[in-house]
Amino acid sequence: MTAWLLSLEGTDAGRQVAMGLALMAAFLHALFGALQKGRHDPWLSRAAIDASYATMAAPFALLVVPWPEPHMWPIFAGAFVIHTAYKVAQAMTYSRGAYGVVYPVVRGTGPFFAVIGAGLIFGEHFTPGQWAGVAVLTTGIFGLAAYNLRTVTAERETMVPALLWAVVTGAFVALYTTYDAYGIRATADPFTFLAWFFLIDGIAMPVYMWRRWRRLPASEVVPLLKRGVTGAFVAYASFGAILLATRIGRVGEAAVLRETSVVFAALIAWAVLGERVGPRRLGLMALIAAGAVTVKLAG
Repeated sequence: MTAWLLSLEGTDAGRQVAMGLALMAAFLHALFGALQKGRHDPWLSRAAIDASYATMAAPFALLVVPWPEPHMWPIFAGAFVIHTAYKVAQAMTYSRGAYGVVYPVVRGTGPFFAVIGAGLIFGEHFTPGQWAGVAVLTTGIFGLAAYNLRTVTAERETMVPALLWAVVTGAFVALYTTYDAYGIRATADPFTFLAWFFLIDGIAMPVYMWRRWRRLPASEVVPLLKRGVTGAFVAYASFGAILLATRIGRVGEAAVLRETSVVFAALIAWAVLGERVGPRRLGLMALIAAGAVTVKLAG
């Protein structure tokens, strides 16, 4: 598997596979966000997910994949700091605002910064047509957030701080997208980065939330653990897919295509969380999809 993936780097076939991985990550990331916004406190949900994926990653990191090269440890330390800050900002966002409003803002803040970061660090450059696609996609994302803000009734009293935290979270999305792409390209075996990333990344939140876990009613322990295990598998597929996409394809394209997750998020908000989806929201979702298609076809 590793040899096949590495053989795709920098090829047209690799870009096609990366596109598929980015779109898969988009759907799964929307599902991942809904798991945090559902029945339980977002802080507890995130801690349960992190504890689950760190536990599952440990035997692979320690016994299966090649050991990380010495230069990787500072990179893992940087990823730990960035992702911990991102998760704190994300929990602050989800605990204050309706999912259908704040999630599009989180995802809409990142594309421009991620594309610029990919240009500065990896020498990637978008064509004018691709920049137009980014503009269309971002317009659709923020239009969806604005429409949701006007129509949603849940959690309105905390919506302003929720939106501010959503912007902060989006900035961290752009930062970790670029940084993780650098990290997974810095090691010979991408699965070494993935296994150790999940092991190290899953430490902070469970430790931080330990006291609140202990105060959890006994009837809620098993449902929360089930949510954690489910979220862990979703995280493996979602974050694993986007990291591999940035290894074998272009970072900027992968980052932009993943932002189609807001389309899936709106559908999840309607189907699972009971939030209303009308023709205007559907039109804005179509605009987002059109922007993503433009980015791909104009490349």
